[in-house]
Amino acid sequence: MGAGRLYAAVAAGGFRRYATYRAATAAGVFTNTAFGIILVYTYLALWDEKPHLGGYDQAQAVTYVWLGQCLYATLAIQGGGVEKDLMERIRTGEIAIDLYRPADLQLWWLATDLGRSLFQLLGRGVIPFAFGALFFPMALPADPATWAAFAVSLLLAMVVSFGIRHLAALSVFWLLDGMGVNQVLMVLGIFCSGMTLPLNVFPGALGEVVRILPWAAQLQVPADVLLGETVPWSAYAFQAAWAVALLTAGRLLQTAATRRVVVQGG
Repeated sequence: MGAGRLYAAVAAGGFRRYATYRAATAAGVFTNTAFGIILVYTYLALWDEKPHLGGYDQAQAVTYVWLGQCLYATLAIQGGGVEKDLMERIRTGEIAIDLYRPADLQLWWLATDLGRSLFQLLGRGVIPFAFGALFFPMALPADPATWAAFAVSLLLAMVVSFGIRHLAALSVFWLLDGMGVNQVLMVLGIFCSGMTLPLNVFPGALGEVVRILPWAAQLQVPADVLLGETVPWSAYAFQAAWAVALLTAGRLLQTAATRRVVVQGG
């Protein structure tokens, strides 16, 4: 089997694995929809007081909310993707088995996570987004080219998301436990991705800093592409730069870790 076919099969396996969690998916759809409704009315009240806050009008703000609910699980913004499995395998020493596979460890987990992301997008993200479009005024583009540009940005966001979480998982080689790292990952993901509020709203130096961090490539940048607030090629360059930087850092950290693998319990 060629390398491309191998990782495509791994991605398909990741998709099928998460597709088996039907009850969790249904609960996630309900939760994302309910939180979306709460956030929409919060945003509407805020934008009533300050129209064009962050450069968005009300319809754009509502679209941003529902896009966030669509991508929340897709991009594992709060964590909870394949990095949890990787952390556990490092902690228990099962990672030693993974290292014997005739496949690249980083690409294996990236492919698995892309499969997971695709399922979460289709299984958990589309319904809340469609609900929002049906019951609330949204600024959705009519141009198919804008949707295509958004799809490219979303794929890059998936890679950046994996890069962040992969680095967090590899830290367990030294920390031997991922609990604290998961907490940090959750807080940074919620705050720095724009999940709470669009990063365009953040004032002064704080806003300038969060908009150049890799978490901005997860939600804020794809949202701006969809809303026509940024040039797609500029967005791609930002996301691709962070994707390359994170994957390279992950590769270096993985190499350093696997030179001295500590297998616990055996």
